[in-house]
Amino acid sequence: ALRERIRARKAPDAVQLKATDLATWGDQGALASLDAVAKAEGWDYKIPRQIASQVQYQGAYVAVPVNVHRVNWLYINRHLLQRVQGRAPQTWPQFFQLAQRFQKAGITPLAHGGQPWQNLTLFEAVALGVGGADFYRRALVEQDAAAIAGPTMERALQTFAELRALAEPAAPAREWNAATAQVIQGRAAMQIMGDWAKGEFLAAGQQPDRDFVCASTPGGASSYIYVVDSLAMFRKGSGGEATAGQASLARAVMSLDFQATFNLAKGSIPILPGVDMAPFDACAKESSAFFLAAHLANTLVPSVAHRMALAPAPHKALEALVHRLWTDPAYTAAQAQADWTASLR
Repeated sequence: ALRERIRARKAPDAVQLKATDLATWGDQGALASLDAVAKAEGWDYKIPRQIASQVQYQGAYVAVPVNVHRVNWLYINRHLLQRVQGRAPQTWPQFFQLAQRFQKAGITPLAHGGQPWQNLTLFEAVALGVGGADFYRRALVEQDAAAIAGPTMERALQTFAELRALAEPAAPAREWNAATAQVIQGRAAMQIMGDWAKGEFLAAGQQPDRDFVCASTPGGASSYIYVVDSLAMFRKGSGGEATAGQASLARAVMSLDFQATFNLAKGSIPILPGVDMAPFDACAKESSAFFLAAHLANTLVPSVAHRMALAPAPHKALEALVHRLWTDPAYTAAQAQADWTASLR
């Protein structure tokens, strides 16, 4: 629909796009510059540099970020956790030990939908926890052949494959929120999903710490996989700069009032410093603290699964490989690693 509107010279004023989509439209000269607004509003000092570069095209701001989602969250049904006398795992070995406790109690350890994007979401959390932020960048973002062919990736792929036995086998196409409902209802103990899943818990009347635990995924406490939703501005007429209406929208989105109101409703956190976090729930406050710490420690990493890092072709290829590893028991982690390495030659 967007392509047809661009072709007919009826471009919308703004469209929600992910970072890797911006270059496609920038190459076609379809995006309007927000540099005048950005300079006047001091965006360079408000938006973390890494994220700022992802809402720019050839050095010019072309989109305005509305929020930050954290992907590497582990949700646990607190009542089931108390039943097995467990605690939130900090490492992957601890995760598997806790899963064994749940299995012995007759509880499905892991709620998971099995759709391709969900599998890649799970895998990137595993890769981060096994190898850390620097490894994540080299292997998943930069697609470095040496990192992909090495022993750390071997452990990550094997760990991911072993998780399959912890989830219900009969749900290859379950939606993410249906998997969340399993945890809410006590039919499964844990789910790894971005913070949009928190909204399902809250809508069901559950409270953080009382009914569910929100914890960093194993090995990921010091790192932060992020997704940023942003509104890209499209050129109207022959001028390269945003129109007055587009500039007004961008200023509104980057206001403290908008950032607070929108993110309270969305379940994400503000991209701006200075927003009063008092009205936010405990999980959001923790996410905000982790975001700031990861920014200072240079352990913010973009989500590959949610189109913040890879161009469409390598993204689809990696998603297909990870999906096959999850759904085909005959396809081993060693084969997946070999195929991934070979595809880079």
